[in-house]
This record gives sequence, structure tokens and C-alpha cells, in this order.
Amino acid sequence: MNIGVPRWIVVSLAVLFQAYDIVALGIYSLEVPNSPYPAIAAMAIFAVATAVSLLPFGGVRLPVWVAALCFTAVVCGTLLVTSQLPLHGVILGYATWYVAAAGALMTIVSTRQRPVWAWLGIAFLVTDTIVWAGPINVINFGVIGSMSWVTVSSVISRTLTRAARDSQSFSAAERGTADWQAAQEAHVTERQFRLGQTSAMAFRMLETIVHSNGELTPEQRQESLHLEGAIRDEIRGRKLLNDAVRDEVMDARRRGVMVTLLDEGGIDDLSETDLDRVLNTLAAAIHTTDAVRVIARTAPEDLSVAVTVVGLREADDHARMLGRDDDEEVALWLEIPRFATDEGEVSRA
Repeated sequence: MNIGVPRWIVVSLAVLFQAYDIVALGIYSLEVPNSPYPAIAAMAIFAVATAVSLLPFGGVRLPVWVAALCFTAVVCGTLLVTSQLPLHGVILGYATWYVAAAGALMTIVSTRQRPVWAWLGIAFLVTDTIVWAGPINVINFGVIGSMSWVTVSSVISRTLTRAARDSQSFSAAERGTADWQAAQEAHVTERQFRLGQTSAMAFRMLETIVHSNGELTPEQRQESLHLEGAIRDEIRGRKLLNDAVRDEVMDARRRGVMVTLLDEGGIDDLSETDLDRVLNTLAAAIHTTDAVRVIARTAPEDLSVAVTVVGLREADDHARMLGRDDDEEVALWLEIPRFATDEGEVSRA
């Protein structure tokens, strides 16, 4: 919880209040008790409990054992002082300093988000005063003031805690909004890039279609289908494409090979050097294969393989004589390793 005030200032104020209550008022009134020693012991108890309560144990929320220690200090300190105070024939005055000391200590406990223990201390203070000196002295001794301190501190602590929680929620919402905006900007940039590539690839063919009024030759229609496949590669292939792969895929399609490129994000973390090696290996495989259908797919990031390439061709008569029912057989199986030092690059034709 950040209240906008340095911690040392808050701690210093608490120390000054307790020093005034315990040292100034307590020592000034030592002549009033029948014996000063219990009062001195009570001063030491309040001082130690205050020091412990102001230490940064457990962050803002006070540990239970510290809150219990402070409550015990209120009980012991109050009983020690009141056991030696005369009720008749003497004006007590500042001799009731323990009320302010107990109230300040319970205010610290309440501020550090242990209101139950704070109100237990105040309840004991009220009960002891009523039993020992009578109900009227709850007002005369300043017990009402201590109750007011704890009430105000409880309200302020609860308000600040709620404000801190709301601030964290707003921060999380702001981060989510920033992430969403960044994602949208990335999508826009990606779309613009893809549109630019598509325009560059299809421009000449679109001009041809316009100039011919849509009357294309069979070769031009086939080339249009190849361009459509290239545009689809730009969308589905993404990082599986470089100039070498584009050229080899187009050449393969022109010779009748059906090529499918699927980038599922498995190579996004590769360095430029490793990515070039992987794509050049893929281009070489497409160039040399005699398969009629080639599928290249990225592997998951947790595998040592970056790209898997499968090539299929029609089963020959010998394969059919062996009793195979499939119309296709594997012509190419290639696992391109993620890094140059990885083992396991396997090719089978």
C-alpha cells in the first residue's frame, strides 16, 4: 500500500507520539503512583512493543504474533500502572498516560491492518477503566480519545487498502489495453505488409487481365492459379518463405507439383542465421524432389526439429504388386534441425 508519504515520516510521527506519552508524561507523573517501579516497567513494555510494531515485519500487514504482543503490552502495561494509582484524594492528571500510550499502540496495530487486535486492546482498556475507576472515568481518563484514534485509523487503513487494490486493477487494465493496442497495431502492420506483397506479386497479371478484358489463354489461367498459391503461401507460410523458397515453390508448381507451406509459429525464435540455413535446406529439398505433392510444416518449439517436409508420389506398379492399397507413397521425408549442431536431419526418397 502506497499512501504517497515516505515511511520514515510516518514512523517518526508514531515514535514522537509514543515518546511524548511514555517518556514525557510518564516520567513527569512518577510521583503520583504509590510505587514508581511498576510504572517504569510499563513504560519499558510500551516502548518495546511500539518499536517491534514499527519494524517492517511482513510488509504493510502486521504479523499476528506482533499484533498479539502489542495487545499483551496494553494489558500488562495498563494493569501495572493502575495497580499503583490511588483513586481518592489525589488528582491523577498525567498519571493516566498509559491510556494515550495504549491508544497510540493500538492505532499502529489498526493502521497495519490488524483491526481486530486493536479493538481487543481498546475493549480491555474500556473494561479495566470501568471496573477500576467507574464508567465516568472512561471520559475523564481520555479512553474515548483512544477509541477515536483507532476508529479513524481503521477507516483510513481500509480506504487506503481499497485505493491500492483499485490502483492495481487500473494498472492491470492499462497493461491489458496497451497489449491489445500493440497487438492491433501489429495486425495492421502485418496486413499492410501482406497487401503490399500481394499487390507486387499480382500486379502484372492483373494488368494482363484488364488489357485482355478477362480473355486469358490457358497458360495465363494456369499462371494465375500459381500466383493464387503464392499469395496463399504468404498468408499460411509466413516465415517458411524467403526468395529461394518462393522461387523453388513457383518452379515446382509450374512442373505440376502441389506444394503446401504451413508455418505454425515453431520457428519464430530462430536467429537469422539458423532461419536462413533451414529455409535454404527446404528450398534445396523442393528443387530436387520428384514428389507430386509436398507438405512443409514447422515443428513445435520444444523439439530439436525446425521443419518437417513430406513428399508424396503416385505408387508404382511394383508397389501395387506388393499388395499396397494406397495410391501414394513417400518420396521424401526430411527433418530439418533447429540448430546446425543438432543431430537428426534425415532424408529418405
